[in-house]
Amino acid sequence: MIGRFSPRAAMLPAAILMLVLLMVVPVPAVLLDLFFILNIGISLIVLMVAINTRKPLDFSAFPTVLLFATLLRLSLNVASTRVVLVHGHEGTAAAGHVIEAFGSFLVGGDYVVGIFVFAVLMIINLVVITKGAGRVSEVAARFTLDALPGKQMAIDADLNAGLLTADEARKRRLEVTTEADFHGSMDGASKFVKGDAVAGVLILVINIVGGLILGTVQHDLGLGEAAKVYLLLAIGDGLVAQVPALLLSIAAAMVVTRVGSELDLAGQVTSQFAQSASWAPVAVILGLLALVPGMPVLAILPAAAGAGWIAWALRKKAPEVGAAVVDVEPTTISWAEVADTAPASLDIGFGLVPLVDEARGAPLMVRITGIRRQLSKQLGFVLPPVRVRDEMALAPFAYRISVGGVVVGEDLAFPEDMLAIEAGPVSAVIEGRPVTDPAFGLPARWIVPEDADLATAAGYTVVDAASVIGTHLNHLLGVHAHRLLGQDEVQAMLDTLAESAPALAGGLVPKLLSLAVVTGVMQRLVEEGVPVRDVRGIVSALVAAAGRSQEVAELAEMVRAPLGAAIVQTLAGLREPVAAIAIDPVLEGLLAQAVRAAPGSAWPFDPELGARVGEAISSAAQGLLSEGRRFAVVTTPLVRRPLWLLLRVRLPQPVVVSFSEIPDDRVVDVVAVVGGHASAESPTPGPSLEREGSRTVDVPQFHGDE
Repeated sequence: MIGRFSPRAAMLPAAILMLVLLMVVPVPAVLLDLFFILNIGISLIVLMVAINTRKPLDFSAFPTVLLFATLLRLSLNVASTRVVLVHGHEGTAAAGHVIEAFGSFLVGGDYVVGIFVFAVLMIINLVVITKGAGRVSEVAARFTLDALPGKQMAIDADLNAGLLTADEARKRRLEVTTEADFHGSMDGASKFVKGDAVAGVLILVINIVGGLILGTVQHDLGLGEAAKVYLLLAIGDGLVAQVPALLLSIAAAMVVTRVGSELDLAGQVTSQFAQSASWAPVAVILGLLALVPGMPVLAILPAAAGAGWIAWALRKKAPEVGAAVVDVEPTTISWAEVADTAPASLDIGFGLVPLVDEARGAPLMVRITGIRRQLSKQLGFVLPPVRVRDEMALAPFAYRISVGGVVVGEDLAFPEDMLAIEAGPVSAVIEGRPVTDPAFGLPARWIVPEDADLATAAGYTVVDAASVIGTHLNHLLGVHAHRLLGQDEVQAMLDTLAESAPALAGGLVPKLLSLAVVTGVMQRLVEEGVPVRDVRGIVSALVAAAGRSQEVAELAEMVRAPLGAAIVQTLAGLREPVAAIAIDPVLEGLLAQAVRAAPGSAWPFDPELGARVGEAISSAAQGLLSEGRRFAVVTTPLVRRPLWLLLRVRLPQPVVVSFSEIPDDRVVDVVAVVGGHASAESPTPGPSLEREGSRTVDVPQFHGDE
């Protein structure tokens, strides 16, 4: 479908048509002057935009702009060559005043010197700037394309860890793809600049040779007079084209050599040169240089004095290290000084303060906001804010995570480095400080940012310091989420339910159960990783169970059965079998007997028997854990909770379900049976349990009569 006419959309076809007309239609000298001035203006604006970009992608249109600028310059070369060769015998002003002015300025009365100066400009543009920018573009394109799969895997890892939302991940993937396309386009666009420089040399030679032949043969000019006219016009024409070409080459070099920063180029260079320790030695060395016999003292001493003044000004401006404002100690102590009301907090050493500095984008604060949003959606309640503060008692690069005033994790992070995690096999070992990933215990190493692309290509997952702390925080908040769910949060959930089901929400609290009991049930569910998003289903189950018990533990077990579908779907997809580890009936009976003998006890099992059962289940789960496969331990409702308490110190986030929690339409694949007397004929209650392919894991020294 053809859209409506737009004047802006018509500008590009008109510009391309104009470039073609410049090549084939004779152009008056006056109009040629206007186009030359336009060409210089375009080159200047492109250079200014390149200087003020913060990262290469901020000028993603540069390869296309470079193409059109080169085409404009070549079209002007063709048009000016026609004018020089046709009307050059009429005088130096025949090709316009711009060419005449540039030629007169450079030649200055000596044509040989003019040719040599022009050759030097061409060498600078072609050999130094253009060739260097082309090489940088080529290397950047290769490394960017090699690192593309690793960057996409890192985005997927951040998305799975909750550090990114789906929209943020989609935006990051688009940015990574655009970056690869940009560097690939710049690699090709740099060839335009190189070809343009070569074309400039050839056009200069054509104008000189052709002008001398036409001037002497066709227009009856003497060799000296023809050289005077045509050399000035040829050099002026070449110079008026090569000055914009030189500006565009500089802009291309700036873009491809630019390292991403929150500052523009001027701000980045100024901030990195604003160090007193760098200027002081310069002043001293320049002062000593003035003592060398024959040196121009009057020129060197002012330079040394200027460097010394800059060093003094920077030293005076910089804050003194360790300086602090001393306040008079107050005579009273407030409750705010000793009370810590923050449900979750992150304390950081002063070396990590740049991660929360708003002037640098506060990357850690952005991560924490994404973590809270993702975990809140996953768990079903709004996580309270995480308080972040600098703690002088910590080491410079240390951080500490606390939940409910209790420290649950701490480690080190280095803002200027990257963490390369060995999430799988790697093809090469990257040099760095070996450590252990704080969130998942994987081997890793801190590397310099320059090696990030090499590490990604070698198979490492490379993340920055903010991502390391954020992932660790995300893991610990998920593990201790039940401690962040209080009565205020549960009341907010009930208030939200009351908007759509007022009778159901109002009939539970406080008529049937107190808010404290409902909160306790919710906490036990969240503690075992059961999401509480289905508030309506949980409240309905509590209303039905409130007449049979008022105990938190019993109510929590009663609520789990109606939530079985939600529990099981976290283990496997709808069409996939649920991997399960079953307990031999003889062993299960012994465990149930121990629970009946100590009702309400968190540790009803004999310590020796509990240790052997835990080791057997851990051994059965090792294969599933190595494959990254989710699974559940299936047992009777009576044994379920005590068995979970036994396993949570041995397995990472174990899932223990009873047979009543598994929906009848779900297929369960029993991959292992724990117990010394298991057999394929042993009856195992539950829905559609597939025993084929399962293995028996013996409990050491366990016998049925024990």
